[in-house]
Amino acid sequence: MKKQDPIGLSPVEIQPLHEIVYERLRHALMSGQLEPGRKLTSRKLAKELGTSDMPVRSALLRLQALHALDQLPNGSMVLPAMTRERFDDLMMTRLICEPAATRRAVAALDRGGLLKLRQVAVALTAAAEDQDIDAYLLHNHDFKFGIYTACGSPSLLFLIETLWLQVGPFLRQFSGQFDNDLRGILELDYHDEIVKRLEDRDGEGAAELLARDIREGHAYLMENARFE
Repeated sequence: MKKQDPIGLSPVEIQPLHEIVYERLRHALMSGQLEPGRKLTSRKLAKELGTSDMPVRSALLRLQALHALDQLPNGSMVLPAMTRERFDDLMMTRLICEPAATRRAVAALDRGGLLKLRQVAVALTAAAEDQDIDAYLLHNHDFKFGIYTACGSPSLLFLIETLWLQVGPFLRQFSGQFDNDLRGILELDYHDEIVKRLEDRDGEGAAELLARDIREGHAYLMENARFE
């Protein structure tokens, strides 16, 4: 029988289980789905994820190395409590890195990427109006990283991700503010305006609005949030 030529299919990429677990936990932290002070054990997480302990322990140790988790004497991990000084430092560093990534991302964002950002901005507003802090934080993460991942700088993206691993959980503090009406957060929300500047290829304008978004959220939480 004559040997048939390949038909041009690319190989199927199989992501190692420990990487999948790490990405799940990393995303949960950055998108604020876990609150500061939350204890994490490899056994319980493994049961929830349907895996063995080994990939979960590996992921938790990686996150500890990035200062996203602290280890307790019994071996379990905990999301560190946020101090005023630590939050201030993290947010000031965000003001350096994230506008820079935004400026660099403008040229790389195509029509599809811009359309997705516009859709996420709409979902952000809807989440605030629905009083859904989980959805709001999730969409906020997706919006910001929809921009940052286009910046073309792996080192800059790594720095931003490391900052978000630490600050993301604390942003849940917004849920108890504005007289328990999450719609108040829309006063600090510049997502629609940021998309418009990106669509106009105005990198400097988009970066300034992004900085204002960070700056005003920073100031509000410094004044109103509960710190350790």
